[in-house]
Amino acid sequence: MKIDLKRLFDTVGSKVTINESLDMSDVTEWGVKPFVQPVRIEGTVKNRAGVVTLEYTAYLSYRIPCDRCLVPIEHKDQELSFEHTVVRELNQADDDDYVVLPDGLLDLDELATSDIILELPIKNVCSEGCKGLCPHCGTNLNEKSCGCKKPTDSRWDVLDQLLKQ
Repeated sequence: MKIDLKRLFDTVGSKVTINESLDMSDVTEWGVKPFVQPVRIEGTVKNRAGVVTLEYTAYLSYRIPCDRCLVPIEHKDQELSFEHTVVRELNQADDDDYVVLPDGLLDLDELATSDIILELPIKNVCSEGCKGLCPHCGTNLNEKSCGCKKPTDSRWDVLDQLLKQ
């Protein structure tokens, strides 16, 4: 969704309210499409004393596999809040602290999608004590123990002989 902020930049004290739904079902993260329902975005864009500020909250739910055992993890009713200062131009060449809109049009879908993806956790585990999968047979070690014999590394044989003496 594009929001026209041209009038907002020129009118001190003005405000635009945001209440939108963002479809992120085509976004791929961690090798899956985690967003099973639209993300709700609520917020405002305000011009206070000539400074334009975008503040919004994203309400989302997502489902991802555990990085250790591949069991699906449900993250329901998450709230992520964001704040950006919006400007028409910058005096410096590059500054990531501001959202630059030379034409006054804010692409909220693009901004919110990148904000949300950057806030998602890098590591996803079902529990801190997750044992994961057996690297040999693939058994989920949280559910049962496998009968795999652990491979031995012949480089340790000399040390084992020394320890037995």
